[in-house]
Amino acid sequence: MTKRHVRLPPDAEAGLEALVTEVDERLTAARTDGGESTCEVVQDVLVDLHGDREAYERWESGKSVSAAERVRLQGYDPCNSTLESEYYAEKDEERFERSKHLQWLWRQFDATPMADNIAFALRFREMLANHLFDEVGENVRIFKGVTFSYGHNIAMGDNVVVHDDVHLDDRGKLTIGDRVSISDRAHVYSHDHDIVDQTEVRNYHTVIEDDARITYDVMVTAGVKIGENSVAGARSTVTGDIPAHHVAVGQPAKAVRVKPGFEDDVTFEEGSLTDNSEARELDYTLPEGFVSFDEFERPPELSKPTRRHRER
Repeated sequence: MTKRHVRLPPDAEAGLEALVTEVDERLTAARTDGGESTCEVVQDVLVDLHGDREAYERWESGKSVSAAERVRLQGYDPCNSTLESEYYAEKDEERFERSKHLQWLWRQFDATPMADNIAFALRFREMLANHLFDEVGENVRIFKGVTFSYGHNIAMGDNVVVHDDVHLDDRGKLTIGDRVSISDRAHVYSHDHDIVDQTEVRNYHTVIEDDARITYDVMVTAGVKIGENSVAGARSTVTGDIPAHHVAVGQPAKAVRVKPGFEDDVTFEEGSLTDNSEARELDYTLPEGFVSFDEFERPPELSKPTRRHRER
């Protein structure tokens, strides 16, 4: 193995562990005992992480602050923020309310210098993942700049590593198995847009099985299954299922070999990957009385989808 254990000095370790534990306990209490709200916890933690306690208390006491200071201080409150996923009409509004607050804490933590302190930041994000994701296993390692649509539609197993600047789209559903590695700048999707009417969205269940590797700058399209112990080669575009123990590369990705040592376990499935996404499409129904918002204001002939999403 080419990695070693790294430890912080004892005083630093004690301070960091105290903060992670405190935030974890406050977020747990916010969900269970009716005291502080998640929104209040997030705001208070961000004020301190960004070193703005003095200015915040000055503003709270009614003293004068500049317009820029006021916007900055208000911005620590996730109720004063808007995320792109806020516009997604089919989302579970009740689940999204808390997920948004936690996602705001995650993103704004990543904007602090502490986000580069790996020994601390990995533990802080693992703690947040336990509150935000639908399921999360032990010993997950999530690096800086990782984004998601909601967070609450992600299930992640044990010993998963997600590197810098990865996007995990869980507008549909995303399941990640044990010991999965997702390298820098990969994009894993669970939704797709109609080719004519781009406001028509179809959601899918995207699956990455145990021990799979998504390498640098890979794009995995919605509804794909990355098979057990398989590899998606760097900068591949994966539009179909990768069979277990296979290596797939290219745009679009094709299976090129079985991983060494596994030739007796599987039969090599050479060539194009099979698109089984239709079997993994998720249904949804838009709220009654919903009024669609088309930011492009396109003519009617461009607003007729080739296929509508699957409804409940």
